[in-house]
Amino acid sequence: MPTGPYSRSDGDAFVRSSASLPHGAEAPIPRTVLRRAHLLDARGDHGVHDLWLSGGRIEALDAGGEAEVELDANGLLVTPAFIDPHVHLRTPGQEEKEDLASGLAAAAAGGYGTVVSMANTDPVVDDPAIVSDLCERSARLGLARLRPAAALSLGLRGERLSDYAALRAAGAVMVTDDGVPVVDSHLQRRACEYAFELGLVVQTHSEDPSLRADGVMHEGRVSQALGLPGNPAEAEAIMVFRDCEIAQLTGARVHIAHVSSERGLRVVEWFKEQGVNVTCEVTPHHLTLTDTVWERFDPVFKVAPPLRTARDVAALKDALRRGLVDCIGSDHAPHTRAEKDRDLLAAPFGLPNIEVAFALLYTELVLGGEITLTTLLDLVQGGPARVMGWPEPTLEPGAPADIVLLDLDSERPVDPATFLSKARFSPWEGSVLRGWPAATLVAGRIAFSRPSEGPG
Repeated sequence: MPTGPYSRSDGDAFVRSSASLPHGAEAPIPRTVLRRAHLLDARGDHGVHDLWLSGGRIEALDAGGEAEVELDANGLLVTPAFIDPHVHLRTPGQEEKEDLASGLAAAAAGGYGTVVSMANTDPVVDDPAIVSDLCERSARLGLARLRPAAALSLGLRGERLSDYAALRAAGAVMVTDDGVPVVDSHLQRRACEYAFELGLVVQTHSEDPSLRADGVMHEGRVSQALGLPGNPAEAEAIMVFRDCEIAQLTGARVHIAHVSSERGLRVVEWFKEQGVNVTCEVTPHHLTLTDTVWERFDPVFKVAPPLRTARDVAALKDALRRGLVDCIGSDHAPHTRAEKDRDLLAAPFGLPNIEVAFALLYTELVLGGEITLTTLLDLVQGGPARVMGWPEPTLEPGAPADIVLLDLDSERPVDPATFLSKARFSPWEGSVLRGWPAATLVAGRIAFSRPSEGPG
């Protein structure tokens, strides 16, 4: 096995502790030390140190004293846990696809300390009581931290606005009808004005429904050859333009979700050049897959917006390098295997990816020479924090002890049977990846520890 500056090279036990490992939010937070950790955050490479955690926060480097829990981080890269601004957890009402426990465990397994959950559930998250319940139930689990998004419109119907002030007071951090484009431009304007007053992020699902129509894949050469209904890139670009114009009109913080096309990126770039307060994200699947996979006629590849051409993928990667893209959002969208096994026209849009996202991106983009490791880390740490208006994650004393330990050298295949998510299928099944999280700590507690690395 090759080795590198962040590779695990010894056979020491991963966890050393005379006490039982704490689990769940009700357990006391132990004083913890990460021994011989190679520390890297937005402020730079801090070299190898013992990192001490206490009371849910970073205490100091090389502090000394007694630790209740010791993690042997020798050969691992230790960095702030990731933030995902775009996750579907299917709670309430769709727990056969995913529930809070499975979804937040999957997030922690992927190295994520905080995720923003979408509102397209059953019932829709348009009631402050639902937001409060999500916050309270997720906090008790002691897994990845949940920050709910609330519905932009009541019932996602695009007719009347939700009560943003009450939703924000209950814990909502974003408003979005993600999954359903907001067709009414006046309603979108009112949503942005209301959100601007409250400091909420407005996330869009920017597709023109009349152009998208019944398209199941990208409209182009492959869709024509396969005889499948297509969804053109213009459907995205037109609605991105509308949403950016309304951002300019209102001054709202508008976040363009899952940009998939070169044309959509060009629109975002033009508005950013005008100083408009818009941000955008791309997803792991749009960065690593093209529409040619549809030649397999496998509904696992059915996502919205659709997988685009190689030219679009190249444009997305170039946008990462140039700093045009603000962050990477997983758009983790679990379904049951039975649903995804329907025919191509009837199967639902979306795929699970949060557990493999970082390893996939590290292998494909960093080891593939497309971007640097520091760029990738910023796209899943500082980038989403800036989008949300949150403090940038660091390893500085006093910062929250949300940390991921990355094994950048060991190779493992993608095995959906081992997923903590209920959606145990993947378009990358069998792919051998590097960069897997060995452990994730949230508020100083172990939220995930890979079984092969030690007890968890």
